[in-house]
Amino acid sequence: MNSGMVQYSGVKCSDEIPSVLTDDNYYSKKKRYVKKDGSCKMVVHHIPEEWLLWVTDIFTTLVEIRWRVMFLTFAFSYILSWLFFGILFWIIALTHGDMKDPNNEPCVYEVRSFTGAFLFSLETQTTIGYGFRGMSENCMIAIIVVTIQDVISVFIDTFVIGIAVAKMASARKRAQTVGFSNCAVISLRDDHLCLSWRVGDFRRNHMVEGTAHAQLVRHLAHSTGKVNITYKDLNIEENNIILATPTTIVHKISPCSPLYKVSLKDLRKENFELVVSFTYTDDCTGILHQTRTSYTPSEILWGQHFQEMIRVTRRNYRVDYALFNHTVKVLVPELSAEEYDLKKYSQQPKHKPLNISSRTAAVELVNGNSLEAEKASTSSAVQEHEL
Repeated sequence: MNSGMVQYSGVKCSDEIPSVLTDDNYYSKKKRYVKKDGSCKMVVHHIPEEWLLWVTDIFTTLVEIRWRVMFLTFAFSYILSWLFFGILFWIIALTHGDMKDPNNEPCVYEVRSFTGAFLFSLETQTTIGYGFRGMSENCMIAIIVVTIQDVISVFIDTFVIGIAVAKMASARKRAQTVGFSNCAVISLRDDHLCLSWRVGDFRRNHMVEGTAHAQLVRHLAHSTGKVNITYKDLNIEENNIILATPTTIVHKISPCSPLYKVSLKDLRKENFELVVSFTYTDDCTGILHQTRTSYTPSEILWGQHFQEMIRVTRRNYRVDYALFNHTVKVLVPELSAEEYDLKKYSQQPKHKPLNISSRTAAVELVNGNSLEAEKASTSSAVQEHEL
């Protein structure tokens, strides 16, 4: 690249996984730290007392499992409880002699076999009550067992309903209706290089409050298999957002940014991963949610900005989500933000040395008003010449 000429270009978004350069000059395929849907691509092994932790926090465990596993678990819990109490009623009937003597006053009417005991247990727990089977006053132990079964039945029903409601109101489902753009872009804003991406709510409800956050995650792999992961926060100019319409989140590439020395050529060789999140409160449920995604260097478009998707009519604002991921090319130098700032400042016109002969000019110069200082100095010189 010639020093006197600034080139402009863009980078296409691709799904290729870049390679990671290790400290031993070894290249390996990079795995995403956070997938595009926001889930972490992580497998955990050898957790101490793993099953005990799952059972201790059984509510969270059941909320996180799949629906089919949850339905199968609750179906088995009902069947096992019916079977357990059916066996108890069968043992009580067998001990009381209801199986041998049909003329004997039974503990439970119409329970003369194990099938009858199981059906009575099922009818008691589900409160069906067909009218054929019922308790008598002859066995206190049977009455106690029925009471215990009723109490356990209430606990199981409450647990099942609570888990089902919690899964339906899960933050993961709501997070799927708030999404990020497929790619991020680098463009000029107010004559500064900026990294930006889009976030939008695909439902018609507005957020009570939302906060955007971004981190640059770098992976350094060793030939021995060891991996070092570093995190650096990116400063976002306006991170508190009310997401009524799709919003473009902007990170100004300033000297404190980890991307300040990254040019287009460097970006194509980088191995970082930009992890972005949006934490918000749903105004319908009041539940706190978080949506996440990540961008690799191949998904950061240099020299492009997002196409406008909001139109103002007489009655309302119209948002065309068909343009949510659309970008247009713009002129952006291939230089890094550091090189661009140096080039920009070097091209500024240089002022002549000022003859600070007046107090007004000196004050203006100290305050940073070089133009006013020059005017004051010129005015003072003219007055001296006239005298």
